[in-house]
Amino acid sequence: MDVARLAGVSPATVSFVLNQTSGQTISDETRQRVLQAVAELGYRPNRAAQGLRQGRSATVGFVSHDADFGEFAAAAIKGAHEACTRQGNLLLLVNTGGSNRQAQQLITDLLDRQVDALIFAAVGTRPVTLPEAATRVPTVLLNCFAPHGPVPAIVPDEERGGREATQALLDLGHRDIACLTGNPSQWATKARLRGFRDALRGAGLNPREHTVLSGNYHADSGYDLVRTLLRRGPLPTAVMCGNDRMAVGALLGLLEGGIRVPEDVSVMGYDDQFQLAAEIRPALSTVQLPYEAMGRQAAEQLAHDRPAAPAARTLVHCPLVMRDSTAAPADRGRTGS
Repeated sequence: MDVARLAGVSPATVSFVLNQTSGQTISDETRQRVLQAVAELGYRPNRAAQGLRQGRSATVGFVSHDADFGEFAAAAIKGAHEACTRQGNLLLLVNTGGSNRQAQQLITDLLDRQVDALIFAAVGTRPVTLPEAATRVPTVLLNCFAPHGPVPAIVPDEERGGREATQALLDLGHRDIACLTGNPSQWATKARLRGFRDALRGAGLNPREHTVLSGNYHADSGYDLVRTLLRRGPLPTAVMCGNDRMAVGALLGLLEGGIRVPEDVSVMGYDDQFQLAAEIRPALSTVQLPYEAMGRQAAEQLAHDRPAAPAARTLVHCPLVMRDSTAAPADRGRTGS
């Protein structure tokens, strides 16, 4: 009413202008008077009142189901936040500390605050038990999945990532490639290993003839597994690592053994970990986990009221990033082939 009085129009006209109501013929001059009055009065619409009228709060809940907010969670949050901002939505963030009981309580709290939808995210792609309360609004799982529930999920295409990383080494001329995996029970490990073996088969190689050793995704296991390779001898010409931290451990083990990277052995990481992969020397060739793109896609699916078909998993490409830790094997380089 104050804006209408200052602009010399009806309150309904103010509402039409601010809500950009279609089907109303309002002159540019009138529209500008309303917007100028809004600016002079510092008027802000009452979101709570709008929510009651429209049946939506323009708020999306982001539930991080992990012990803390790490760098990969931060990337997913960034992507979701940017998408929500473009849509005029607010992203409301909570962390469960990895507790299913806390997840149930926090989701109930978000619903009490009238969130329109939920993004339920985990670091380390894995099956999760989604609290029953989450079924009351549209929900998308991010980097996790419900094994038996009809909830759409967005996950990295780890199998393709493992295949393309191996293919990059094959394209450089490597034919003796060892794979130092992360925890063998984890979903990502199994998918990446399938990709590794698929690429070998596609090149006419027998995967059984290539060394596969299991680690734990930490640098110490990369170091220990490379020391195992050194003891066994002869070394492969390339080493695929479960993640960038394992690759760092492998680099240290090779350096300690007098092995040059990439002149003697190429090393491939996985994750493209921030402030690690690009900054170590030699800079790591690796595969990027697309968490930011995944967060953005989750928010976009919810905004369009199309969280994909029930139980559908959307696979997001993991881009290959080639840097200095990989090169053609030495014998190939000498022959010039």
